[in-house]
Amino acid sequence: MSAKLTRRSVAKKMLGGTALLTSLPSLAMENTQNAEAARPLKGNINHSVCRWCYDKIPLEDLCKAAKEMGIKSIDLVGPEEWPVLKKYGLVSAMPWGAGLGIEKGFNDPQYHETLIKSYEEMIPKVAAAGFSTIICFSGNRNGKTEEQGLENAALGLKKLMPIAEKHKVTMVMELLNSKVNHKDYQCDRTSWGVELCKRIGSDNFKLLYDIYHMQIMEGDIIRTIKESSKYIAHYHTGGNPGRHEIDETQEIYYPAVMKAILETGYKGFVAQEFVPTPKEPQGQLTSLKKAVMLCDI
Repeated sequence: MSAKLTRRSVAKKMLGGTALLTSLPSLAMENTQNAEAARPLKGNINHSVCRWCYDKIPLEDLCKAAKEMGIKSIDLVGPEEWPVLKKYGLVSAMPWGAGLGIEKGFNDPQYHETLIKSYEEMIPKVAAAGFSTIICFSGNRNGKTEEQGLENAALGLKKLMPIAEKHKVTMVMELLNSKVNHKDYQCDRTSWGVELCKRIGSDNFKLLYDIYHMQIMEGDIIRTIKESSKYIAHYHTGGNPGRHEIDETQEIYYPAVMKAILETGYKGFVAQEFVPTPKEPQGQLTSLKKAVMLCDI
């Protein structure tokens, strides 16, 4: 009887120990995550966030949260929103406010007159606000060859370089995927964008390298960044597939990408542009904080 009781008591102790051991890794992970979230930013990456991903959060609330996280910039905001950013000591590392949208861009001469007028009016405003970039787009192909698109875009953009250079504002064309999100968009590969930069021949025209979009179109992210870094003025993030959180659920390992960006000598901004999966604002901001910490190498 005593032997059975002894075995039973030993078994209970063993089971209890097993449960404790099982819980240790999860506790350790939770403690690590909490410590990571609480640590100050390292200062190697200048962090930004794209406004449209958090459009259900009032801009003032987003600015407050960004400031608390150590984010210095809000991307993709227009002139009417710039005063709110300044109120919280933030900048816009990639403002917008000029152009005709993504589909009607510089690759089509029929839009040149309107586009040039729009950017001529906006570039001085950008400079006056203390910002140094403005986003632009190639437009959709609509049957144009790669060469035709390059010739047309270079022709239109060269006319804006004198005013961009005068005001020290860089026009930045975004690389977007034409496979999933932006069907028929012409500036959908880094090589096309780099060739356009070369033809324009001004440091006031560069590329916005969107890591999510280029993962879809061409992959080989790190090698491409290193080879094309002199033509890149800004970076956007996003998890692929799905364009959600940049965590272990997707195929891009962002710490390695951030390391590669830093190794090029890049001193600009990296903006989070993933669509958070939580519906409620606090959950969205928690996702944003985790992404910032993941990229803060």
